[in-house]
Parts: sequence; C-alpha cells; structure tokens
Amino acid sequence: MKNWLVVALMAAAWFASPTFAEGDAAAGQGKAAVCSACHGADGKSIQPAYPNLAGQHASYIAKQLTDYRDGGRVNALMSGQATNLSDQDILDLSAYYAEMPKIEGAAIDENLTLGMNIYRGGITAAGVPSCAACHGPTGMGNPAAVWPALSGQNTQYTADQLRYFRSGERANDPNAMMRNVAKRMTDAEIDAVANYISGLHDAATE
Repeated sequence: MKNWLVVALMAAAWFASPTFAEGDAAAGQGKAAVCSACHGADGKSIQPAYPNLAGQHASYIAKQLTDYRDGGRVNALMSGQATNLSDQDILDLSAYYAEMPKIEGAAIDENLTLGMNIYRGGITAAGVPSCAACHGPTGMGNPAAVWPALSGQNTQYTADQLRYFRSGERANDPNAMMRNVAKRMTDAEIDAVANYISGLHDAATE
C-alpha cells in the first residue's frame, strides 16, 4: 500500500507541474475521425471488447496513447493507430474525449452481489484491496494519479484487461499495481467485478 501511495503522489506532482500541457478539445475533434470507427462518434464503443472513451480522464487517455505509441502497451490495432501521433495529437484527442458526457452502462443481476462486495471491500483472504480505494466509491477514478474512471465501462473490456494484467500480457501499470491485484483473482471474481463496474453509476445511488 505504501508503494501505491508513492506512485499516486508522484503522478499528482507531475500533472500539477507547469510543464504539463493541456490539449485542445476542438482540435482533438478534428483528429478523432479514425478513432470513431471503433470508439463511436459519441465515445461509446461499437463492440464490447473496445473501451468507452467518453468522459475518461484526459491524463489517463494520454498515458495509454503514449504507451501504445512508445511500446509500453501493445495491441495489434491500437499500436498501429498510435504510431504516428505527436505529443500534441495525444493531448488534443485526450481533451476531446474527456469533455464528452460519460457513458452509462447497466449491470446484470447475475454475480452482481459478488462484484459489489469485491469492488467495495476487496477479497481479504486473497489479499485483494477494494477497487474503491483507488477508483473511488462511484468509480470516478483519480485524474491526478492517472487512475481511470471505471463506471459505465463495458463488462467485456474490463474483464479482458484484468485477465491481461493477470497474465502479464498488459504491463503498463505503475509499480505492477494492477498485476499484483489481478493475479490474486479468479475468473469468476473478475467477471463479477467487471459486471458491477458496468452499472456502477446505478449502484452508487442505491
């Protein structure tokens, strides 16, 4: 837990520094045509395996695009798309999607209670902390620490990413934070918490 705090403080200091430039959302809109083919004109993905981008923190989108471009995160489709993006392109695209209204998803009843318990309280026996500790009780994340908003995200996409973290296929999480969490989770637990996250905006108002 101490290491997680150190990472968060370092990230917050970097994004609060005068050297961090903000993107131009209007310019980003003009650059997003190719993105909309998969992520939708409104930031809602056209397939459940792709992430919704609308309302995601600009800091998080910028980190992921930079990682795709520079090899820190690898995906056959996204790595190719990001190859020719400049730093300014990345900032502009990130600002554009961050200004969109967030997508609201809906969880199904199956395994919802298990997912809620994991998100709110973790899995004590396995040493898994609550998701809410970093991503917040309503899944809004932390832009200064570059922790993503999760609420309303596609169930399949969230579950896939947790499995990629668990296997090590995805390894762009600072200090292996998500890998250390996911490797202690079963498939059933991953599916349950991913389902809960998809409808978190509803669950938060119960």
